[in-house]
Amino acid sequence: MKYGYNSDVERINSILLKHPKDAFINQNNIDVQWKKLNYLGCPDYNAALEEYDAFLSILKKYIDDIHFLPRDPRVGLDSIYVRDAFIMTEKGAVLSRMGKKQRAKEPLTGRYPLARLKIPVLGAISEKGRLEGGDVVYLNKNTLAVGLGKRTNQAGIDQLQELVADFIHEIVVVPLPDVEVPGFVLHLMSFFSPVDRDLALIYPPFMPDSFRDRLEQNEYHLLEVPEDEFNSMACNVLALAPRVCVMLSGNPKTKKMLEENGVKVYEYKGQEISIKGAGGATCLTRPLSRLF
Repeated sequence: MKYGYNSDVERINSILLKHPKDAFINQNNIDVQWKKLNYLGCPDYNAALEEYDAFLSILKKYIDDIHFLPRDPRVGLDSIYVRDAFIMTEKGAVLSRMGKKQRAKEPLTGRYPLARLKIPVLGAISEKGRLEGGDVVYLNKNTLAVGLGKRTNQAGIDQLQELVADFIHEIVVVPLPDVEVPGFVLHLMSFFSPVDRDLALIYPPFMPDSFRDRLEQNEYHLLEVPEDEFNSMACNVLALAPRVCVMLSGNPKTKKMLEENGVKVYEYKGQEISIKGAGGATCLTRPLSRLF
């Protein structure tokens, strides 16, 4: 298996996950941590297992090569959101440096699983840099968009640019709005999710005009998530393949809009694994390889 990719919409053929039995561990562990991590509510352990297994059954429709991060006492509940701890490129992984201090050790715990899969590590964001995977999105094979905000800073972006300079020709820096959404983590993928090479979901109030103009100049068709579905993470969808995606249930307007544009939509119930921890389908997954 060759790992690596340079797209966020081509068909996933290999993926890394972390099951709640290894991230949440048990109800007592959840009870101790959830308030300190600013969760919107206390996840129910047994319900989380059921939700996750249903989510996993959707992924298995398209993905044969599925790997799981092991249980690790150095990390907490948030480790279920595997996208943030590192990013993937066509030549290997870049370890993040987390903006949320309680998640600081997550990138380190990924080194052994990556080595076991024979995925090279190109480097790690260090010192004053911060970078989280939810802020990094491929626009095309040579262009990355990176959100600049509370979880990713300019120093982190500069370090990433040095690590990928041989094969990424441009990094488009997207300033994130300075807004407070209670219990909500604002990443670039909170308001921008591509579902095909020329189709993406956006949430207009958070979308910088310069970034929107750039996408439209590159012939993206942009679908606008309605305001009343933003907090239920309608804009956080995972492309399993071009115009095939998985999203949280409870967002009927956005689902209909996607379907009217030729997108096959799978829904999962994520009250325990997504809503309470503010991490949608992209957050729960780290694709390792996408087929062209």
